[in-house]
Amino acid sequence: MIDQTVVKKIEDMFPTYQILNENGEIVNEREMPDLTDDQLKELMKRMVYTRILDQRSISLNRQGRLGFYAPTAGQEASQLGSQFALQKEDWILPGYRDVPQLIWHGLPLYKAFLFSRGHFVGNQMEGINALPPQIIIGAQITQATGVALGLKKRGKKAVAVTYTGDGGSSQGDFYEGINFAGTFKAPVIFIVQNNRFAISTPIEKQTSSKTIAQKAIAAGIPGIQVDGMDVLAVYKAVKEARERAINGEGPTLIETLTYRYGPHTMAGDDPTRYRTEDLDKEWEKRDPLVRFRKYLETKNLWSKEEEEKVIEEAKEDIKAAIKKADETSKQKVTDLINIMFEKLPFNLIEQRDEYAKKEESE
Repeated sequence: MIDQTVVKKIEDMFPTYQILNENGEIVNEREMPDLTDDQLKELMKRMVYTRILDQRSISLNRQGRLGFYAPTAGQEASQLGSQFALQKEDWILPGYRDVPQLIWHGLPLYKAFLFSRGHFVGNQMEGINALPPQIIIGAQITQATGVALGLKKRGKKAVAVTYTGDGGSSQGDFYEGINFAGTFKAPVIFIVQNNRFAISTPIEKQTSSKTIAQKAIAAGIPGIQVDGMDVLAVYKAVKEARERAINGEGPTLIETLTYRYGPHTMAGDDPTRYRTEDLDKEWEKRDPLVRFRKYLETKNLWSKEEEEKVIEEAKEDIKAAIKKADETSKQKVTDLINIMFEKLPFNLIEQRDEYAKKEESE
């Protein structure tokens, strides 16, 4: 006999994990992460810096100086709180909105701009354990499982972390990835940033599950739903998931409840067509920067002067990075062909030679 109450019981197992409420007050003292005052300030610095980077990137996109761009404002706590819990040896397999994590993991800013422009140099992850941002929705999930399994087989004390949105959790790759990882106890952390609308589809039409976190049960792995606007909760959840993974206890699925304040991408999306003004205002009250700023101010760890300093630093860095991106040699077809394989097959050699003649005549 089918017992519908079982579903309700499962849903109740996944309450939203929170440490810092909307007013910047600690509501879960025993879960406070062990972070120094300097680390707390660094987290705030990174969120402010990234918010300015987002604003300038949108402006650069509108000027035609960037190509593809997916706004990040509103998701800073989810993105940067999770990355802050990682170590340099950990691998990041991002989606296209997850460029900030790459930057704070070691990707030079000018390369982030080149990625946006579709330049191959922007996809060269040199000196950083990461793959380029995945454009195919959800494809990074199965890849992360593979990377994690490789780390395990090599005896590395490191994890693979991958990100997708609520829409990505509807892809077949999502279920295949978490199932395979659970079977082989791969050291991987799956982070689903639930911003409620994917491209434009409301989460209620994306899945009938009350939470995305509960989908972990089917894969036999732990899952947790986290307040994705609370940087301390995100950091703590990912830190504990990392510790489990490197101790051989396998993967974790983390759903972060968050919100993107801008459009899905700058390629013509209009969020006013599928989001209400009231909903936007409701989530603006949960702004991760405002929340964390209030908390730090009560501890006398943050001031308007410090924030202005970070803003100016970000603007100067962006100005220098876009200049360096502009100075990078223009991408050529022959460049792309030459880096495709270690040893080119005959058909690509023919194509390269043909394009080389065209390039010489230009």
